[in-house]
Amino acid sequence: MVHASSEPIVVSDMDGTLTTAETWRGVLDWVRRYRPSPAARRFVALRLPIVIVARLGIMSKERFRARWLSDMARLLAGASAAELAAMGEWVVEHHLWPARRLAAIEAVAAATANARTAHPAARLVLATGGYQSVGDAFARRISADLALGTPLELRDDRATGRLAAPTQSGEQKAAAVRAVAAGRGVLVAFGDTAADLPMLRMAERAVAVAPDAPLRAAAQRAGWEIIEA
Repeated sequence: MVHASSEPIVVSDMDGTLTTAETWRGVLDWVRRYRPSPAARRFVALRLPIVIVARLGIMSKERFRARWLSDMARLLAGASAAELAAMGEWVVEHHLWPARRLAAIEAVAAATANARTAHPAARLVLATGGYQSVGDAFARRISADLALGTPLELRDDRATGRLAAPTQSGEQKAAAVRAVAAGRGVLVAFGDTAADLPMLRMAERAVAVAPDAPLRAAAQRAGWEIIEA
């Protein structure tokens, strides 16, 4: 559920922005360790053509992540809500947090502190295309008030193997952020790829973190801050 805010927000993407690691790799590692199956063992091999297409730049990084996370949801079929929460914590602990971008995390913390000087109830929101349970776990690490992630469909407290909504990316992510801001505005936004442009353009101050080429060009044209580390 999206919760409206009575105050403006600071928002940040996760993969590539606050960590150099990728959620899908961590989730697949967790599945292989704790829910091993023939399908899990074959998962990457069967999708090598997609990997090659993505590496050649024929498929965008965001589209690749979305396809991968949708397919990988099938490996989580039958997992309980408690297992999914434990998975989120494990992925952050063993994959995402060790590869965190310290400069970006410090910049987000500083932006949030500054925002709360003028708006004491301002909230920090983590917006990610990763699974909601992973976003929730990472949000706790950076003391974010809310995570907007991709929800897994549950039925009778068990994952069905499908997504409950499309992967949060691009315009969809921006729409979710807009709903949370509830008309009060986005003070600062952080992102790392061109897919984050709709969200970044909503903010009074946009920050590109280790940006890909299209985002770097857009940031330079707009005069946005760029964090290289």
